[in-house]
Formats: sequence, C-alpha cells, structure tokens
Amino acid sequence: MKAIVYERTGPSSVLALQDKPLTSPGPGEVRVRVVVSGVNPTDWKSRAGSGTGNRLKEPKVPNQDGAGVIDELGPGVTGLAIGDRVWLWDVAWGGNEGTAQEYVVVPAAQAVALPGTESFDTGASLGIPALTAHRALTAHQDGPARLSPGSLEGRVVLVTGGAGAVGHAAIQLARWAGATVITTVSGERKGELARFAGAHEVINYRTADVAQTVFQTAPGGVDTIVDVNAPANIASDVEVLKPGGTISVYAAAPGESLAIPIRESMAKNVQYQFVLTYTVTDQQKKAAVEAVTDALKAGALRVGNEHGLPLIRFPLEETAAAHDAVEQGSVGKVLIDVSAS
Repeated sequence: MKAIVYERTGPSSVLALQDKPLTSPGPGEVRVRVVVSGVNPTDWKSRAGSGTGNRLKEPKVPNQDGAGVIDELGPGVTGLAIGDRVWLWDVAWGGNEGTAQEYVVVPAAQAVALPGTESFDTGASLGIPALTAHRALTAHQDGPARLSPGSLEGRVVLVTGGAGAVGHAAIQLARWAGATVITTVSGERKGELARFAGAHEVINYRTADVAQTVFQTAPGGVDTIVDVNAPANIASDVEVLKPGGTISVYAAAPGESLAIPIRESMAKNVQYQFVLTYTVTDQQKKAAVEAVTDALKAGALRVGNEHGLPLIRFPLEETAAAHDAVEQGSVGKVLIDVSAS
C-alpha cells in the first residue's frame, strides 16, 4: 500500500510517499481502507517536532482523523462488519500509524459508523475538531456531561474564531443542543461562514466592540466561552461571562502563557477549563463520540461552503502541501484524498 512517512521531525519536506506492507488487525481491531484523511494543526506540529530534524526511533505516518471503509475484522470484533463506512478519531495518538495511508489498523472503538447519507468528507472532518468542541461545551460545572437536543436550552455560548474547524463544530453542536450562539470573526468572509454554520450573532472583532455587541444579544452575559485565542480575548471574555461561567481554552502557540485577571475572575467565580481532546477521561471521550454520532445522524454536523466550512483538497502524494496549508492558516478544512470511494 501507499503511505506518507516521515523518519525525522522537521518541515513538511520530511514527508515522503513510500510503499508499506499491509498488516492484519489483531483482537479487537479493524482494518480500514482510508478514503479521506483530515489534517489538523496538531498533525503538522507533531511532524515539525522541535524543528531540528531529530531522527525518530520508528518511521511515522501522520494525521489523526479520517474516514473510510472497513475491509477486515480482527478476532472478537462485534457491532461492525466488512464494508461498513466509518469515521476515525485519534488514530496516530500514542503510536506511529496515522491516516495518511491507504489502509490503517485501529481499535474497533475508534472506527465509528457513518450514516448512509453522510459523506467521507464529513467523517474526515470530525475527530479532533468535533470532540474538542464537545468537551469545551460540556465543561460548565452546571452543564450536561453529554450534549443532546435541548441540553443547552436557555444557555448562551460565545465561540471565538467561529470560522475555524473547532469553532465551526462548536457552533453546530451548540445549536443542535439548543443554545443561543454568538461568535467572533476577523472579517466579512469568515462572518458569512459562521452564519452558514448556524451562529445567531456574528461579531467582527476588528470593527466592533465585542463586549458591547455581546450584551446587545445577551444582556445577562454568556454561560460558556469556547476560546481559540485566550491571551488576546481574556479581558472581554471575563467581562461578558455570567457569574459561575466557564472559559474553555483549547489552543495555544508553543510556550504561550495566559495572564488571568484574578480579581475580576474571583468576583464572578469564573471557571477555566483547558482542553486537549487526547487526554480527556475515557468517560468524557465516550460521551463526546456518542454525542457527535447522534448529531451526525440528525444532520447537525455538516461541512462544505454551504455549511460554513470550505473544503480544501490534496492528493495523497501532496500531503506536504496539505500540511503547509494548515500551518499557513487556510480558511476551511484541509482534506487528503487517499483512495477512491
């Protein structure tokens, strides 16, 4: 099979297309023919490593997310069948086998059935963004542990960076769960995408006062903030947050720190939740996968221009260019076409 492999960390040029032998699934595992691989910031950051070109103990295949078709079952697997269409999550976490290859073996729990009406593109766009968004939205101390229709009814959610992949998923999941959703963006095009995703109110933070505009939509403030850039937003976050509200922080540059306004946070009993989807508890991950699956079945998680998340495509042999596109901040979801559907 064809696979993208890197043997040392560094720039995208370390990625190479190679031939690899097929492996069979072991007990409790399935083998999936990957149709589409999704690229996230964590993928290029892991590949870049220290940036010094350190050699790895074993070659690695990048990318955590993807979607495809099960083509072989390991012993003891139930609930899945050969030919099932599935989406994949956390594939490369803690190992060397990602989705940038024609076939990948994963634990059966990490291959989740795709509804018949959903595309492989949607499946490959879930994973890290949707599971991160779910954890961020369920971090409130008085909120639900698992999203469902109506579980956020009466609540107000602020999503900063609503045109990004996590922001897009957060808008859609919050809407599905019944919340009023406000989002911030940096321009008109991104604002249009956030509206397509379902945001009730879109604020261009370059031209409007964020706090003032939030209070026009939600005079009592917001319950939960899903924040892509907490260092830049922390002052307005605390200002618009309700007492007892939660700020969920899911992104940071290497070495970045956050200066928290302590007295203002104390006055409102603010809860800060830092989110890394890989290291949430098993119970939190299970709840997220189940909720995302339900939202997917309901048609609440969609991708493409008309749903606010443009798709940017590359063939497998151009995985390096796909990584560069994500690193350079492309607006939309970067996907790699691995094999024919």
